[in-house]
Amino acid sequence: MRKLEKMTTLITGGTKGIGYGIAEAMLRENMNVVITGRTQDGVDAAVESLNKIEGGEAAGLVSDVRDMASLDRAATLAVSKWGKLDVLIANAGVGHFASIEDLTHEQWHETIDVNLTGVFNSVKACMPELKKSKGYIITIASLAGTNFFAGGSAYNASKFGLVGFTQAIMLDLRHEGINVSTIMPGSVATYFNHHVPNENDGWKIQIEDLGELVISLLKLDPRTLPSKVEVRPSRPPKK
Repeated sequence: MRKLEKMTTLITGGTKGIGYGIAEAMLRENMNVVITGRTQDGVDAAVESLNKIEGGEAAGLVSDVRDMASLDRAATLAVSKWGKLDVLIANAGVGHFASIEDLTHEQWHETIDVNLTGVFNSVKACMPELKKSKGYIITIASLAGTNFFAGGSAYNASKFGLVGFTQAIMLDLRHEGINVSTIMPGSVATYFNHHVPNENDGWKIQIEDLGELVISLLKLDPRTLPSKVEVRPSRPPKK
């Protein structure tokens, strides 16, 4: 079993939702985390809240995964504070859902650039340090990466691409001693596509569930790799 204490993680899109839930779980395991977000207020509020958790330490900075330089700064922050980078959680994502007739070029490009190219950028920024630490990359994809639906052309394309990208780099990086997995959640009680979690979300996957899943992957002996993990609510919503 891999020991997690004092390991260092970069989580993109870590100010709320799935990324925040993963950060919480890691801090309770005495890991240190750098989170990124698009606004200074969001980053500051999340870091303040996370540092109330007994365990590891959290830091953060404003970063856009479409901007390679800002991701380089995020990786550098982790190394400057804790001397290494062990884990990348590529979580930042957006969703635009519309018929192809109504989907705009701007919506298409933002979805692909954030959900797919943003992960490429994140991996490239962290690669030198992850090679040193024999680290772990986890991308947060979606069941939409295998299940297409009407109104999902941009989102499906980005997540289908992300699943394929992650599985391909898994084969590349196993030779460097880096493990790579993709997690593909179904319905999650999170802030996504303007949704605000509420009392009707009890049937959905909770962010703490995904945090526990990430911890279990990291703890697994490195000789064994669950390279693609589908996760969904165990029961459907009540009608």
